[in-house]
Order: sequence, then C-alpha cells, then structure tokens
Amino acid sequence: MDVAPEQSPRPRVTAQLRALRFDAGSLALNLVATLGRRTGVPIERLGTLDRLRDWCHGVGLRLGDDEITDRLLAELHTVREAAHDVVAAVLHDRVPRPESVALLNARARPAPPPPRLRMPGSGAGVEAVTRPLSGREAQAAVVRDLIALVGDPERRGALRECEAELCSMVYLDPGGSGRRRWCSMRRCGNSAKAARRRGRAATAP
Repeated sequence: MDVAPEQSPRPRVTAQLRALRFDAGSLALNLVATLGRRTGVPIERLGTLDRLRDWCHGVGLRLGDDEITDRLLAELHTVREAAHDVVAAVLHDRVPRPESVALLNARARPAPPPPRLRMPGSGAGVEAVTRPLSGREAQAAVVRDLIALVGDPERRGALRECEAELCSMVYLDPGGSGRRRWCSMRRCGNSAKAARRRGRAATAP
C-alpha cells in the first residue's frame, strides 16, 4: 500500500502576522507589505474597510469618510501588486511587466491638493490647511512615492528583501549598510535565530 508523504505542518497565522506593517521605510513599501508571506500562503492584511481606514491613518493619508470604499480597496490592491512587481524587478535585476508600469503611471497622474493658509476667525497668525484626499489622489501619493524611491539611486540601492523564508517583505535598509538581513529583528530575526538553534540541537550528538 502506498504511503502518502508526510507533509510539513502549515505555519500558524497569528494576530502579529495579520497586523499591518508601517516599518517598511516608505509609503509605497508599506502598501506592498499589506500582503504578507508572498512566497508561501499569502496573508491579506488589507482585506476590509476597517483595515483600509487603519492603514490610511497609519501612513498619514487623510481621506474623507466617503472615500473609504470597496472600490478604493480593490484599486489599492492592484496598485500594490504593480508596485511589488516593480520593486521585485529592481531587487532581482529584471524588467517589470509593462502592464504594471502602465498602471502605475496612470495612477500617478492626479495632482495632490495644494496646501493653503487660512486666517483664523479670531486671534493673530494663520494656520495651514489641506483638504482630505480623494481615493485617486491617495493612490497617486503612493505611486509618486514609489517613483521617487526607484528614481533615487541611493534609496533604490537600499532596497532589501527579508531573508526569512516565509516573509520576503521588501523594505529600505536605513543607512544602506547592507548588514540588515530581516525586515524586523523582533519578528523574523528572532524567529530565524531560534530556528537555527533548534536545527543545531536536533543534529547534535
């Protein structure tokens, strides 16, 4: 009788793994990081309107309440995948898909709202105000950040991919030292070191 090969246990998906990431180093990379574990079973971190609202707040994008819609969520998903295609192309020295470049160029077009000064009703001085972004303006802010990143040789050279097998999150290495191997020492770094210790213990005489 044939015996089915033993399968490795599926990694447990914890609340920490589902948490939004705001530590990738740029607005666009923080969007790319909303899909985790791309090399295995992906973890969707931006799957609901509440998560979209939390993400916008976390990255400092101020949108009107009526702009937080299912349509914007779906459009940000397409921007996310196109942005990942571009940064992965930079990291692995390949050409991104033409449709990714075309989509990002189209989404970059809306101009951000200009800030303006407003005279208070009473008292001295002025205050700076900016109206909330529309959904397309928010997308343009993300794409313009990505274009600025890949257009800057120093920042482009600081792009890294987490070496943890199940992570592969793309991030900017602060200072571009090249010594940082994981997206986060607290997350993937400690897990990788613990796995190495377990491996050594298992093979020790």
